[in-house]
This record gives sequence, C-alpha cells and structure tokens, in this order.
Amino acid sequence: MDLQDQLKNLFPDHVDETPKKEDSNKNDIWLQDDPILCKYEKRKGKPITILEGYTGATEDFKALAKELKTKLSVGGSFKEDKIIIQGDYRDKIMAMLKEKGFNVKRVGG
Repeated sequence: MDLQDQLKNLFPDHVDETPKKEDSNKNDIWLQDDPILCKYEKRKGKPITILEGYTGATEDFKALAKELKTKLSVGGSFKEDKIIIQGDYRDKIMAMLKEKGFNVKRVGG
C-alpha cells in the first residue's frame, strides 16, 4: 500500500486538484521557414558553436539557449540575437533542433 492509497483511506472525500503535467514534446516556440545557421568558430583558441538566424521573439530564442545549455551541460550566452555555446556541439545541437521541428543548416566545415 503506497502513500496515495493510505491518504485515500484516511480522506475518502478528498478530490485531487493537482495540475496534470502536459506532454513534454509540446513546443511553445515559434517555428520558422528559414533555417537556423549553426556555425563553428574559434575565439582566443577555444572552440565555440554559434546559432543565428532565428526570426521569432527574443524571449523564445533566450529560452531555447537556456534549454540547450542545460541539456548539453555547457556554458554559453545569448548576445546580439545569437546563441553562443562553448565547445563544438554542432551535431548534438542540430539533432536537438531537428527533433523540435526547426530547419537547421550547418555552416563551416
């Protein structure tokens, strides 16, 4: 007998009002027709991945940057309508964005 069953026995009239989690694949980010450009550069000898070309809301792009940094467990920033991720993660980022429904174009190498 788990905790939920014990609580139901103690409080039979109680109605569970906890909000149910919605589908995690549901995406509130605006998808565009033009591809997002995924570039590789070296700055001060260190590799970085740059995403640019998003034409939606800035808040959506910032949320996408935060999600990518969290999933990859790396540092990065959002500057001048570009997402800058520390390290060469083009393949992983492109796979994640395609999974979300974005068109992605690899630029440079």
